Order: sequence, then C-alpha cells, then structure tokens
Amino acid sequence: MKKTLLACMMIMLMLASACGKVETTSSSNTSSEPKPEAKESTSPASTSEYCSQGREKLDSETEKFIYGTWKVKKHLGFANSYNDASEYPTGQKFIGDDLIIEKDLFSSKGLKNYSDYQYELKNPLYEITSTCDNADAFYRLYKIDMPDLNANDVVKVINISDPSTKLSIPVSISFFVVNNDRLILLSEATIFELEKRMTK
Repeated sequence: MKKTLLACMMIMLMLASACGKVETTSSSNTSSEPKPEAKESTSPASTSEYCSQGREKLDSETEKFIYGTWKVKKHLGFANSYNDASEYPTGQKFIGDDLIIEKDLFSSKGLKNYSDYQYELKNPLYEITSTCDNADAFYRLYKIDMPDLNANDVVKVINISDPSTKLSIPVSISFFVVNNDRLILLSEATIFELEKRMTK
C-alpha cells in the first residue's frame, strides 16, 4: 500500500513538474512573440511612406530656427510643374532680397522687384501643415524634386495666415523647413535656398 501511495505521489510530482515546464515554455514563447511587433511599432519615422498632415503650432525648435531675417541666397531649380511666372531658366529676380519671419511680423516687402509678392502681416499665425519624414514621402505628396534633399531629411511645410480670418497670405510663396537647419522658399514653381542674416 505504501509502495502504491509512493508511486502515485511520484507520478503526481512528475506530472506537476512537466506541467510547470510546459507553462514556463509557453509563457516564454508568449513573451518573445510580441517582440517583432514592438520593433515594428518603434521603427524609425524615416520609413514612413506618407507625410503627416494637419495644422499644428510650430514646435519650439522650429520657432527658434525660423524666426529672423532671411536673404534669398541661391536658385535651386524648379518644381515638376510648369508655371509662366517662374521666369525660366533663372527664376524670379529674388537673389539677395530679404524676407522677415518674426513672431510678431511677416514681411515679403524685401522682394524688391515684384510688387505682386510683397505682403506684410502683423502677428501672423505660423503653422506646420505637413511633416514628411523622408524625401520619398515629400515627393509623393508635393511632386517637388528638391535639390540636395537627402533620403532621410525631415521636411516641415510652413503655412502663414492671418489669425483673424485664418486665410493664408495672398502671395505665391511657401516655405519648407528641412531638419531645422535649411529654409527653402517656393515661389510659383521656383525653388530658392534662404540664408539667415546675422543680427548685429
């Protein structure tokens, strides 16, 4: 009787031990399965195929970068759409002209040769309307093959509007911030690089 009882206890211990191993194995498999999913969810933003869109305030880093007086430094080329006002092959005569982008003032009156592009707005509303995490996403949305744009560059599209009407400024100029270290001007279909003027 004692031998039978002992044998039963041994069998129960073996079964319990085996069950414990099964649980351990299954729980370790369960914990390792989500790891690839976690990798996918934390993959770098630069793999995103599309630009995020929607109006949002400038982040502090972009504000710090964009505020100042900017000189039109050089002509980079043209967008992939023809526009009569773009003055091919050199682009509009903007080189050396100034644009003011400050928290309390936007002014394009420094574009001296063209009254159509001159505009001034006090207390403008600056917003990021798109953020593209790589060159492919930017091209997919805007169809602009921007020179010197690297594969993983982050491009923020800046909109300037009147806070009272929410309407964009009525001149054909747009701005792209690249990695918060380059400011690009698009006018009609012409692309220009801007350079910040140093304050005295």
